[in-house]
Amino acid sequence: MLQPTTLAFLRKLKANNNKPWFDENRAAYDAAKADFLTLVGRLLNGLSQLDPAIADTPLEPKKCVFRINRDVRFSKNKDPYKSHFGAWFNIGGKKLNSAGYYLHLEPGHAFVAGGLYMPEPPLLATVRQEIDYNLAHFDAIVQGEAFKKRFNELSREEALARPPKGYLPDNPAIEYLKLKSFTASSPLPDKLLTKAELPTEILAAYADLHPLIAFLNQSL
Repeated sequence: MLQPTTLAFLRKLKANNNKPWFDENRAAYDAAKADFLTLVGRLLNGLSQLDPAIADTPLEPKKCVFRINRDVRFSKNKDPYKSHFGAWFNIGGKKLNSAGYYLHLEPGHAFVAGGLYMPEPPLLATVRQEIDYNLAHFDAIVQGEAFKKRFNELSREEALARPPKGYLPDNPAIEYLKLKSFTASSPLPDKLLTKAELPTEILAAYADLHPLIAFLNQSL
């Protein structure tokens, strides 16, 4: 579970996204971050039992959490800070381009997610080839009852309108092959965030994602 003060800090940060306010409230940020790290540690322990590949990767909670500072160099939004906490659990850590599990903590917009987001062209080609070769296996994962109930379907963000090079329009896997990412997400209601069962619910979602993660990482 998370402390109500953690959510309160994020709400206030969203309304006061500037360095002077952040500096004045550094102690509140440190407390909120420590609270989030405690949750991340519990999730990491649970994931290590759920996913053997995660267990074999020496991850630490602080290495799974993203920085609160935003990179504003190429963005029209010049707010210096993110108004959420995020954590990413994957084989090899954040610097390795592998499929993994994500947690996004933001009041009103919290969610769990996982998969492989916008891989480089050679990796994307490899995943597409694996899906083409093993469509029945992949289809069983993303059309499975548990996956459909929690995630409905894979995200089609930035999916191609036409078949990718090398594939025909009548390919049975074509709608999957048009994807440029292979991800799914499920919202977390605010009322759950401060409940004791929060880690259990998140890990249940990760369990439903695990077959997809395993397929993607095997293809890579």
